Amino acid sequence: MASSIKYSYTLWSPADTVRDVAEGLGIVNLPEDVAKALAMDIEYRINEVLEQATKFMKHSKRTSLTTADISNAFRVLNIEPLYGYDSTRPLRFREAILGPGQTLYYIDDDEVDFEKIINMPLPKVPREVSFTAHWLAIEGVQPAIPQNPLPAESRTSMATTSGNTSAEVEVKPLVKHALSRELQLYFERVVTVLTEDSSNATMKNAVLNSLGNDPGLHQLIPYFIQFVAEKIRLNLRDASMLYLMLQVLHRLLTNPTIFIEPYIHSVMPPILTLLVGKRLGSSQSSNEDHYQVRDFAASLLQQVCTQYGDTYHTLKPRVTRTLLKAFMDSSKSIGTQYGALSGLRAIGPEVIRVLVLSNLKDWAVVISSASSVTDEDKSRLGKAVLEGLRALVDTETATMDEVGDSDKEKFKEFVGPEVAKLVFEVDDWEVIVKAILDSQKFS
Repeated sequence: MASSIKYSYTLWSPADTVRDVAEGLGIVNLPEDVAKALAMDIEYRINEVLEQATKFMKHSKRTSLTTADISNAFRVLNIEPLYGYDSTRPLRFREAILGPGQTLYYIDDDEVDFEKIINMPLPKVPREVSFTAHWLAIEGVQPAIPQNPLPAESRTSMATTSGNTSAEVEVKPLVKHALSRELQLYFERVVTVLTEDSSNATMKNAVLNSLGNDPGLHQLIPYFIQFVAEKIRLNLRDASMLYLMLQVLHRLLTNPTIFIEPYIHSVMPPILTLLVGKRLGSSQSSNEDHYQVRDFAASLLQQVCTQYGDTYHTLKPRVTRTLLKAFMDSSKSIGTQYGALSGLRAIGPEVIRVLVLSNLKDWAVVISSASSVTDEDKSRLGKAVLEGLRALVDTETATMDEVGDSDKEKFKEFVGPEVAKLVFEVDDWEVIVKAILDSQKFS
C-alpha cells in the first residue's frame, strides 16, 4: 500500500518523514492521504519562508542565507519566531549508524551542567538595531546630552591615546588647508596693496573691485577675515585704515560668488569693535572721521542682520543685548553711545520701539546733564536719535493728521522734554510724533 502512494514534488515523503513525526507525537496509524496533504502543506510553507528570507539576503548584499534572514521572514509572515541566541560557531554534524543502510545525522551539542546554568546570572535582553538623531553641535556649541562626550572626557581620551607628555605633544589642525600657489600670490598682493602707504587710490579701488566680483576666492575667506580683524586691532587710531578694512568686509559680503555664511561669527567682532569702540582715530583727526567709521559699521551690521538673521536665530538677540548695554551705560564715551544707537537702528524698527523708546527719557536726562559732552557731540547724538525715531515711520501708512496739544503733551511726557524739544524742531515732527504714539498704542 505504501508503494502506491506518490511522493511529493519535494524531498518531503508522506510515507517516511510525516509518519515519523506523527509517531514521535504519539499519533499511530496516520492515514496515507492525510500524510500526503500534510507534506504538500509543509512544502508550501517552507517555500514561502525561504522566498522571504532570500529577499532579506539579497537586500543585504549577501550570497549566503543566515538565521537572521529566517527570523526576519517569520516576522514578516506573522509566524512565531525562533527564540534563543544565534550561535557564532559553525554547526557540526555527526553521523550515527542505526542499521544497515540507515544513517542518522545530528548536531554535536556540548554537554552542559544544569547546576552551573541555574546559578548563572540572566543575560541582558538583546535590543534590536535602531537609529536615533541628536544634535552634535548647534552653532558651534556642543549640547550637554548623553549622546555627546563631555569636554573633559575628550581631552582625557586624547591624552591617553597619544601616550606622550604635554611637552612632547604637537598640536596639528584636523583639516589641512592647502592653498594653491596662485591664491597665495593673490593674497600677498592684496595685503601689500591694502597696507602700504605708497599704494595709490587706483590700485586700492582695483583690489576692492576684485574682492567684490572675482570668483574662486572662497578658500581665502578665513584669511581675509583674520587679516581684517588683525589690522583693526592694531590700527584703532588710524581712521582711514579702519574705513578701508570695513570696505574689504563690505566687498566680501556683497560678492555673489562667495558663500560667506559659515564665517559670519568671525565677521561680527570687527564690526562691533568699530561700532562701539571707546576711541577711534587719532587725536589730530576730526570727529567726522570716527563718526563715518561708525556709520559704515552700522550699515554693515544692517546688511548682515538682514541677510543672515533668519539663518542664525541668536544673531540679532546677541547683538542687540551688546548694543543696548553700551547704549545705557553712562560711563561709556559719546562715540560708543552713538555707535550703539546707530547699531540698534540698523537692526530694525522693532528694536527701537521695544528697547530704545522705553529708555530714551532717562538716557536723555543723563546726556544733557553731563558736563563733558560738547555741543557738537550732542548734535551728533540728536541726529542719531532722530534717525532712530524716523525708523518707526511707515511711509505707506503714514497720515498727515494734525497733532493736537494733548498728543504733544503725551509725547513730551513719554520721551522727556529734551527729546521732545529736539523732535519739535524738525520739519516732519508731526509724522514722527504720530508714529511713536501709534507704536505705543496711546489712546
